[in-house]
Amino acid sequence: MNKNDLISSVANDAGLSKADATKAVDAVFNNIETALKRGQAVRLVGFGTFSVANRKASTGRNPRTGATIQIPASKQPKFKAGKGLKDAVN
Repeated sequence: MNKNDLISSVANDAGLSKADATKAVDAVFNNIETALKRGQAVRLVGFGTFSVANRKASTGRNPRTGATIQIPASKQPKFKAGKGLKDAVN
């Protein structure tokens, strides 16, 4: 399922027009992104938790040349599935 499929499904399930469903889906994604940029976790009970993990700087190796390179520290988005989602999939 891609974003357009998700929008179509939301529009059908909620009885919305595709334009309204697009606005709703985009608003959800934008709000999750904004909260993660602020360093906040987004907890959706029964679905899962979006959070930010800090990755430390490390040393890596270029596979083509074998040269050692420095990988800078970064922040990575993380998702942990909740019990309801795990149960639905299994």
